[in-house]
Amino acid sequence: MTLTTKLILIAALVLSIFIPFGYYLLGEKNKGRYKCALAFNVLSYFGTFLVAGIMLFGSVPVHAADAAASGAGLATGLGYIAAALVTGLSCIGGGIAVASAASAALGAISEDSSVLGKSLIFVGLAEGVCLYGLIISFMIISRL
Repeated sequence: MTLTTKLILIAALVLSIFIPFGYYLLGEKNKGRYKCALAFNVLSYFGTFLVAGIMLFGSVPVHAADAAASGAGLATGLGYIAAALVTGLSCIGGGIAVASAASAALGAISEDSSVLGKSLIFVGLAEGVCLYGLIISFMIISRL
């Protein structure tokens, strides 16, 4: 894709956000107008992404040939996917754990303020899951 095409796609993405909500904010604010603006926003935004994807993958696959020639193989690609999965899944699990531990900690603290230290330890342990996943991800990337 050329620079002009990229700039046009970026402008289309930005306008697909500002035009519908400008339409909503400048007029009468009711539920039907909001739904119309939101529908136009979603259709234009994802339509622009669809066009960008078609333009991106519809070009000549020169980059794939360059990557194959440089020695980047299947193992390297799977290594990057593994690192992304480790980071993403550990952060999702850590977020679920922190959400449960933090809400329980707030409830316990509201009843008895002396349990603040103990509850912070449990919230910190739940956050550790994310950090462990990030460390494993760095270890995978360093092996590639």
